[in-house]
Amino acid sequence: MTEANPSEPEFDRHEFNRREFNRREFLGSSAKNAAGVAVGMVGLSGATAQATVPVSAGDRLAVGVVGVRGQGLTLATRLAAMPDVAVTTICDIDQRLLDEAATALEEGQGGLPRRESDFRRLLDDPTLDAIVVATPDHWHAPMAVQACLAGKDVYLESPVGHTIQEGWLLVNVARESGRVIQSGLQQRSGEHFRSAIEYVRGGKLGEVRLAKAWTVHRRKSIGFRADAKPPEHVDYAAWLGPAPLRPFNPNRFHRNWNWFWDYGCGELGKWGVQMIDIARWGLDVDWPRRVSSVGGKYHFNDDQETPDTQSVHYDFGGTSIVWEHRQWSNRGIEGRSAAVSFHGERGTLIVDRGGWKVYGAKDNVTADASDLLGPHLCDFIDAIRTRREPSANILTGHVSSGLCHLGNISHRLGREVTFDAATSSCNNDDAANALLTKPYRDGWTLPVV
Repeated sequence: MTEANPSEPEFDRHEFNRREFNRREFLGSSAKNAAGVAVGMVGLSGATAQATVPVSAGDRLAVGVVGVRGQGLTLATRLAAMPDVAVTTICDIDQRLLDEAATALEEGQGGLPRRESDFRRLLDDPTLDAIVVATPDHWHAPMAVQACLAGKDVYLESPVGHTIQEGWLLVNVARESGRVIQSGLQQRSGEHFRSAIEYVRGGKLGEVRLAKAWTVHRRKSIGFRADAKPPEHVDYAAWLGPAPLRPFNPNRFHRNWNWFWDYGCGELGKWGVQMIDIARWGLDVDWPRRVSSVGGKYHFNDDQETPDTQSVHYDFGGTSIVWEHRQWSNRGIEGRSAAVSFHGERGTLIVDRGGWKVYGAKDNVTADASDLLGPHLCDFIDAIRTRREPSANILTGHVSSGLCHLGNISHRLGREVTFDAATSSCNNDDAANALLTKPYRDGWTLPVV
């Protein structure tokens, strides 16, 4: 095994949060002015590639995108295609991804975006109106909080935080700063998802006491890989950020970080947040009273830590949600790989990204698929211009992400947990309450707002 202790000269963690802000300090100064102190915008490292994207003042919103692999590149491309938006800056700790994304965006918007390897440069840029955060989960809250403090509106991928405590911090900072945060729950803007929820909540299924959400995929084993030196084109210290200091391992990096507790939330964080959000939307519920998870690593023998098989029961008192995932099968529940079912007295409605249909009812009621991401991004941009709440505001994202976290807490403890929404705690359960937050490395504590 190769020893590799990452040093941190390229990304000074003490500069990141050398001062915490309490509520009085925050309200006593503008978010933009506060950010310069909160992040210590001095002596930033990393080369800058200048932008050539044309932006007419007052006509196009200037957006920066942090994390341009996979979903981040998709978001950047869709935003760049909008006539009233310019993706003027992109940021990533992987120089190869950064260059590839810049080239992909150039043709679509008539110029190259500026390329940055240090996201703090985006916070200090007065020309940027909004920032998209599409990084690994452990960076979601730190970046979104700092963006709000810097006076930027935020599009934040799910789960919005890595813990329930981070979610509440995001809710508070959005409220106090007045910034827009759109959670990346794109189904909330899809017409066929909206019509499905209207059908369920309109009483057409009768009393609905149970919703099921699931994802079934045949994923590949990641195997076992030794620690190694980080690639030269990657700033690994910046990628780790607040996570525990560990040697670089390719199995804990691109594509696979979801399956490690230090950076991701497993399948519940990847697909669960999206599907469980629809289930609780239809049932009109927020926090559960009891959560019980069963499952584990039943199939894969490899490095990943999160369960490949998991079933979680959420009790809301009178209604319940059941989550299930299998990462080693290709036959989805009800023949659908990722979906939600609502079970009522008069029938069952099943909805996924391909549309919805009612079963067991007299009438054959269906709806075809609708665009999700386009309307969701349009809703975000409109919310920025009008200062209204977006379709998936940060509280919505926080609660749906919180259900994911509670399911994982039950799994990690190997037993049922109870939750008190009034105190946002697992009652007197010290072990469960400890997992509502997480330890941060010295110098990486989040601001107090």
